[in-house]
Amino acid sequence: MNYKKIRSLIFVAFFMLSLAGCQGSSEPANDPPGTGDEDILEISLDAGNAFQTIHNFGASDAWSIQFVGKNWPVEQRDRIADLLFSLGKKEDGSPAGIGLSAWRFNIGGGSAEQGSASGITDEWRRAESFIGQDEQYDPTRQTGQLWFLKAAKERGVEHFTGFVNSPPVVYTKNGKAWSDNGVSSNLAENNYTKYADFLSNVVKIVTDQAGVTFDNVSPFNEPQWEWKCCGQEGSPWNNLEIAKAVRAIDASFDRNNVPSKIEVTEAGQLEYLFGTKSPTNRSDQVYQFFSPSSDNYIGDLASVAPKIAGHSYFTTWDLERLVSTRQALRQKLESVDPALEYWMSEYTLLEDNDQVKGPGRDLGMDPALYLSRVIQADLVIAQASAWQWWLAVSPYDYKDGLVYIDHNKFDGAIYTSKLLWALGHFSRFIRPGSVRIDVKRSDNKAFEQVMDQLLVSAYRSQSGDELIVVFTNQLSKDQSVRISGFPSTMKTLEVYQTTSQTGEDLTRVLSAAPGDEITIPKRGLVTCIIK
Repeated sequence: MNYKKIRSLIFVAFFMLSLAGCQGSSEPANDPPGTGDEDILEISLDAGNAFQTIHNFGASDAWSIQFVGKNWPVEQRDRIADLLFSLGKKEDGSPAGIGLSAWRFNIGGGSAEQGSASGITDEWRRAESFIGQDEQYDPTRQTGQLWFLKAAKERGVEHFTGFVNSPPVVYTKNGKAWSDNGVSSNLAENNYTKYADFLSNVVKIVTDQAGVTFDNVSPFNEPQWEWKCCGQEGSPWNNLEIAKAVRAIDASFDRNNVPSKIEVTEAGQLEYLFGTKSPTNRSDQVYQFFSPSSDNYIGDLASVAPKIAGHSYFTTWDLERLVSTRQALRQKLESVDPALEYWMSEYTLLEDNDQVKGPGRDLGMDPALYLSRVIQADLVIAQASAWQWWLAVSPYDYKDGLVYIDHNKFDGAIYTSKLLWALGHFSRFIRPGSVRIDVKRSDNKAFEQVMDQLLVSAYRSQSGDELIVVFTNQLSKDQSVRISGFPSTMKTLEVYQTTSQTGEDLTRVLSAAPGDEITIPKRGLVTCIIK
């Protein structure tokens, strides 16, 4: 028998089957095992080649915090606050919480005071307002949210944003916290200045009540959507209306000595930031608001933050779209104003695709890996300077929470998720002021080429005494890696990992020398701290 020919035929058949599998399957890649150092992926850090500064990682207090922070037993509130904000450690050196560095406060529109007359069917999605129908202010409102605001500050959170879904119902066209027709803003034409002064007053109330002054105020949440009755508070905004409102808010902040910056625009989908998309009068917002040649230019106003904010919804699948939308956004920012930052200010797993579906609570690794890939893509491709999740605490049967609770306004059980710890791989270690740095791989593959495989990104701490390397291993096999390119003064490598195993959640698993070989577990997340 011709054994050499048989071996050649077997090799060709194996190669063709492998190639077909890579082209036709959406499952994680499973490369054949090898031997020796060829299996070790070398990760070389280049701290001299730096990109964006990372300001924070955060989440929102909507909707459940209004009840949890007001009614739940203090020990339960403290446990949730520790999971979200704590920088402390357990006895084994593992983090006690994910150390969020930003917290988003929902400035309510007043539908809660209206009760069932608000038209919003879900009580949890109504919100109190600091201003009543008589236009008088009541600083005792939103007490549950204020409790968590203080708890966040006490645990080291540094950055705070107040965001608005709907203007106060006393100032809306229909007296509701949602739009009748979805065609234009629900803010009455004669109330732009009143809305601006409302935001100035809210900043002062929150400072007085919680000792927190908002870094940013976001007056327009997802202005592209119609926000008709009756899912939640919300208002559409056309670009012209946004520019008009921003000018009024800037003037009010100036009159009232409000130090907060105005965050624009919380676009509901990334394409609205860089492209022409229906409704067209709510699109191309990078150009519309930050190009001096635009009639809606607001980039020169003192209170406007030098950034554009958007939400990563509906752009994360398939992988080609995940990459291309973020590349297009980056190109748009560079063409209009290279100094303009991008903040990813809201995301949760709303998708319904081959890999993830929003409905159905899932505390396991599959959604966590999906989330980690989105975060890495936003940070590396779009160069996001901040990354913020939607519901910090969810009572729903949905993939929308970090911490889950029973659907109970007064007490209940608390459930942690792998989603929580996935975000923690970034938020706990990449602290405000850190800078993303360049990474090179020994397989010479670019980040965009391995979107469904092993992803890696790296960061330098603000002080420069730590390097943080984050891995997302979507493969169904372990991967050995070795990190190089760190200063000789750094002597320690700490490894934290999250896997499908119960209790292995951002767990400290290893302390070694920085150049030692380490293992990134299959379908797992790893953060390495070199110092």
